[in-house]
Amino acid sequence: MAVTTAASLPRLSLPPPATRSTGTSSRFGRLKLASVPSCRGLSFSLRLHRSPVVPAAAASSPSVPTSSPEPGSGIGDALGGVAIFSAATGEPVLIRDLWDQNEGMAVVALLRHFGCPCCWELALTLKETKERFDAAGVKLIAVGVGTPDKARILAERLPFPLDYLYADPERKAYDLLGLYFGLGRTFFNPASVKVFSRFDSLKEATKNYTIEATPDDRPSVLQQGGMFVFKGKELLYARKDEGTGDHAPLDDVLNICCKVPVA
Repeated sequence: MAVTTAASLPRLSLPPPATRSTGTSSRFGRLKLASVPSCRGLSFSLRLHRSPVVPAAAASSPSVPTSSPEPGSGIGDALGGVAIFSAATGEPVLIRDLWDQNEGMAVVALLRHFGCPCCWELALTLKETKERFDAAGVKLIAVGVGTPDKARILAERLPFPLDYLYADPERKAYDLLGLYFGLGRTFFNPASVKVFSRFDSLKEATKNYTIEATPDDRPSVLQQGGMFVFKGKELLYARKDEGTGDHAPLDDVLNICCKVPVA
């Protein structure tokens, strides 16, 4: 798992954001998710984009370090200038305006796209954990790939509080944070096997699921997510999802939040 904490890793310089380029057209066959009844028969025609560049070894093995940002790297300054969209209003907002950039604590959860059943499961888990974040004085910020109208579909049908949900249709935050993107990570990564052990929670989260929440920009379904904890601009914890459904353990996230004094 690509996990880093302030206590375990040295300070490194911030790598430049990966650039996105367009590859050749390709067509998927029929994707069958037998464990999620509402997703049987789901199929997409995708114009594939090349994934953000990572070393070849890192793409094939979750144990190899990648270019993800690390605690103390200065990523907070760069991320703060990224504009995302409020699901509640549809208006753009800079990430740095979402919490106190001096002493405020925030958990920034980057989901996959709003039409991903595993995204709905993680959103439900975050909602159920929100009281614990509030008690620790930590701001919860959930970001997904898609437009604000797609975010509102998830918020209304799950449901999920709109005030804590944001959309990143161009995946700017994802690219800056070096999160994984691509066919192999999305459908064939071994880390995704753990989804089958969460069948009941996945079933509960997708009771009102609709494919209509899927982004119109079909290549966006190949984006993976991650979890980040900040105190002000300082990055305290970073974890990249290795594959679909490979979410950060929230107990680890809460432990980081509770160990850091909140002003």
